[in-house]
Amino acid sequence: MRYAVATDLAALRAFVAARAVALGLPEERAELLVLAVSELATNTLQHTGSGGEVTLHAARGRLTCDVVNQVRDGTAVPVLGRPMPAADALRGRGLAIVERICDEVETSVVAGSTRVRIHLDL
Repeated sequence: MRYAVATDLAALRAFVAARAVALGLPEERAELLVLAVSELATNTLQHTGSGGEVTLHAARGRLTCDVVNQVRDGTAVPVLGRPMPAADALRGRGLAIVERICDEVETSVVAGSTRVRIHLDL
């Protein structure tokens, strides 16, 4: 599903929840996936000035979700492994939350786009 503006996020969350459950992810885990995708999509809208696309598929007991956005000049690939920011920090929790609630997170640049691939075991 493509998203381009903040008002698309509600539909994106509903899509992710429904698709994840349809692919076999328990509802409690689907809620975590929705939170992770929402954080990533919000970051895309805040830091790239454009939207992105979310796809989900399941294979071998694992759900995989890709959040892809166009790379803009000066846009860095998200860095994994950062500590959780202090409680009074204004920013920086999104990717740290994603890393803590998903079973695996990867980042890469693919064909001029940044891809964050998140995995949850079914």
